[in-house]
Amino acid sequence: MILTDTHCHLYLDQFKDDLEDVLDRSSKEGITRIFLPAIDWNSIEQMVRLSHPEITFYKMAGIHPCSVEDNLPVDEEKLLEYCQSDEFVGVGETGLDYYWSTDFVDEQKKSLHMHCRVAKETGKPIVLHNRESTKDLLDLIEEEQDGSLTGVWHCFTGTEDEGKRALDLGLYLGVGGVSTFKNAGVDKTIAKMPMEKLILETDAPYLAPVPHRGKRNEPAFIKNIAENLAELKNLTLEEIAEKTTRNAFQLFGIQ
Repeated sequence: MILTDTHCHLYLDQFKDDLEDVLDRSSKEGITRIFLPAIDWNSIEQMVRLSHPEITFYKMAGIHPCSVEDNLPVDEEKLLEYCQSDEFVGVGETGLDYYWSTDFVDEQKKSLHMHCRVAKETGKPIVLHNRESTKDLLDLIEEEQDGSLTGVWHCFTGTEDEGKRALDLGLYLGVGGVSTFKNAGVDKTIAKMPMEKLILETDAPYLAPVPHRGKRNEPAFIKNIAENLAELKNLTLEEIAEKTTRNAFQLFGIQ
């Protein structure tokens, strides 16, 4: 059984003291494919250093909406150069975030438009961060969608209608730790979404699933998210592993 973590920030300082142990635990649990979205230019350089004999890492390039302020103007030519390389399988993470500040909303939108252009030009999926910005995010994706844009709503926490709209716009939905929080209501929405459009993610070190809620998240905890999804979908853990890994590989063009 092989599980896939499609969104993990292993290059962050939260892992600097025990990264080898974290990767060993991931491998032991069967999470041997880990996707690494960037948050800024520096993180791209940091992820290159990651290695483990049993794990395959898939890199992405992008500027997180919360990093836009510190990277103005966002360099489209630099992003395109990264994403044109076979070393990079996706564009992101990008998106909109109105939670921390709304001072740079226009700049975030310009950056997201730019990431969409790069995604369409390279034929690679876009990874979308969304926090308290759902309508604007989906409106912008609808504006950019010309039939060639693919991607994922990372850390999906939307309503059923918002989820269906995202699917209609060609997006997959990232199922993470929040789907295990019974008071969040996300589990009920995820249960209604089509299995062929769901992929698993941790967003480690953030948003650890039950029973690790409140602790540092790590790739090994994908198994907890997968077990919860299996219960929601009335499938076996093995079926969830097979289907979500297949979905991830289809989205990111992995053979």
